[in-house]
Order: sequence, then structure tokens, then C-alpha cells
Amino acid sequence: MKTQIRLIGALSIALGLLVGCGERPPIDVQQIGYRGTGMEQNVNPRLREQLKAVNQIGGIQPPADASGPLAKDIYQNVQVLSDLSVGEFTRVMLSMTEWVAPEDQKNCTYCHNGENYADESKYQYKVARSMLKMTRDINTNWKSHVKQTGVTCHTCHRGGPVPQYVWYADPGSGRENAFVGTRAGQNSAVTGLGITTIGHSSLPYDPYSPFLLGDLNIRVEGPTALPTGNRRSIKQAEWTYSLMVHMSNSLGVNCTYCHNTRAWADWAQSTPQRTVAWHGIRMARGLNNQYLVPLTDVFPTNRKGPLGDVAKINCQTCHQGVYKPYFGESMAKAYPELQGVKAAPVDPNAAPAETAAPAEATAPAAAPAATPAVADKPKDSSKMAQRGGPTTIAALDAGTPGRL
Repeated sequence: MKTQIRLIGALSIALGLLVGCGERPPIDVQQIGYRGTGMEQNVNPRLREQLKAVNQIGGIQPPADASGPLAKDIYQNVQVLSDLSVGEFTRVMLSMTEWVAPEDQKNCTYCHNGENYADESKYQYKVARSMLKMTRDINTNWKSHVKQTGVTCHTCHRGGPVPQYVWYADPGSGRENAFVGTRAGQNSAVTGLGITTIGHSSLPYDPYSPFLLGDLNIRVEGPTALPTGNRRSIKQAEWTYSLMVHMSNSLGVNCTYCHNTRAWADWAQSTPQRTVAWHGIRMARGLNNQYLVPLTDVFPTNRKGPLGDVAKINCQTCHQGVYKPYFGESMAKAYPELQGVKAAPVDPNAAPAETAAPAEATAPAAAPAATPAVADKPKDSSKMAQRGGPTTIAALDAGTPGRL
């Protein structure tokens, strides 16, 4: 009898834990690779419904007339959107008010001085200008990650002045230089700085500082079975694993969304999403360093972390739990104004440009001298190459060994 009571009690506890768990059965399984290899995605239909509710695109203003005078010729101090017409410019301003202003201040004066709209005294004015540059930069130069879907201010802000998922530098426990007692960024609960436990584990809770702000090497796996020349430690591997789990949680996917189970590190056998993620890591790092950190002196103290740093982005800032923001629905396509600098309109009454006379035939040039055995590598002038990223998967393996 006592045994039965203990058994019933144990089953009741187990059932209670299972019912209260967000990952309770049933779970939908989607096969994404060859059968029997573990290439699958596990989807919790209950959590997916919750994510659908919070991943709806924001309000879209009606299209504006692209004709008429340019905003820069009518308004003062228009620097970023100077290529837009007055109608297009006004449309973007109204949209930004809805996307980023707080609920109790959904008007122009959240960023502007109501008595002088060209005045730059408000920090929001300067920040908004930088964020507009960033949005256009993403939509123009980071198509390797955002593709044709693109982004708008709403992608991150979702109707609030500060995106929900940002992070600040962790001040630590105050014993980082002690002989004993430091946690090395592990075994800690929520810090309240946008940094939480990674996957409810004891992994380092701040993989963002070394990898999405700094440029530390992410890959720790060696090219051989034995650690010949690979001095990476288990501790370093935990930081890498923390970043990977963060990406998994941010996108709501398994590791197999990017990696092949039979050849974890092999790019040739990885899914296409791994290349997109590679560019996403560099994009997040680039945006943090090029746009957010330079605003440190612009933001007031109440908008900074305990160490005086500004809010920074990670994968969750845009994705918010789904593999593509808004489940792949493009909000940016409704806003060509945010896609980049528009070409100047063509005047139909302008005289045609004069064409140069064809050059006279010249004698063929002399044969070039013999080239050296090793020719210089042609310079790749693409935007991605200028940012230090490979333009093909093959280039990843040909680059710095062990680089992710």
C-alpha cells in the first residue's frame, strides 16, 4: 500500500511538472533533411500561437505622392531623407511616431521641439537620425541577411521607444579580479540588463559582449580528432555554445536549422540558413559598433546601463522568437522610402546628353610581360567584402582557419 501511495505521489508530481511546462506534448515535428538523421525541427504549437499574436506588422500609412518638391527644399535641417518628396517625408514621420513614440506621447514632439522642428536639442532627434541611416544601411547593404524582406523601425521597436530585447554590459559581481569567487559569467539568474540565463542553463549569460560587440573567434572545434594545435578550452566552448543557444531561442528553432547533425562544422553540408546566420552575426556586430556605441554621448543617463553603455542589439531584438521577423511577412516593402537613397528624378524636358564621338581605331597593344607564378588576388569591391565578410561559402573555408 505504501509503495502504491509513493508511486501515485511521484506520478502526480511528474504530471504537475509536465502540465506546467511550456514544452509539454504534443510537439509538431517537421522533417528538414534525410530521414533517420535527426534533421528535424520541433515546434510547440501552443507557443507558436502566442508568438503569432505578438509578431504582427505595425500600422502602415497610405502611400504618398512621390512627385512635388523635395522635403529638404521645404523644411530645414533635413539630412537623411533629403531625397524624399514632402509627401513621402511626412509619411515616414507619421509612421515613426506610431512605431517608436510612447503611448502617452504619440505626436511629433517626442523627437521635435514644437517651436522649432529643426532644433536638435532633444536626444531623440539625433538618435532617430542615426537609426534612419542604420535602417537604410540594413536594407541596402545587408541583403545577405535580410534578403528582400527588409526592416523598418517597427521591426525592433514594436510601438515603443526602446526595443523590448536589448542588452547592456554586465557590471559583474565585483569579484572579477579576485583569486577565488568569480563566476566567469555563469551560474546566475536574470540580471535585469537585458541579459538572462541562456536556455535556463548555467552557460555564460553574456555571449554578446565577446561576439556581437567584440570580434572574438566563435569556432572552437579543431580540424582533427586529436587537439593538435587547438588550444581552445571547454570554458571557451561554453561561451560559443551560449551564443548558439541564444540564436536558437531567438529564432525559435533547433540547432539543425543551420547545422547538419552528421557534420556539425562542415559548411558544405550545412543548410542554407547557416550562411544567412553567418552574415547576421556580422550585421549585429557591425550595427552595434557603427551606430549604437557612437551614440553613447547622445543618450541621457537614464537610457544607459550601470556601466554607462547604451542599449545594444542581439538576434532577439529583431526576431523576437521566430525564424523570420513577423514570420517572414515584409513590412519594409510598403516603405520604399526606407530602402535607400532614391535616384534623382529625370527631367523630361531636359536636353539629351551629348554623346562622344567614337574613338579612332588604334593598333593592338604589345603583348604583356610574363606574369609571376602567383598572381595578386583580384580585389572584391562589394559592400560585404569591404566589411570583411566572405561572399561565398567556399570563401569561408578559404579564409582564416577556424573562423565562424
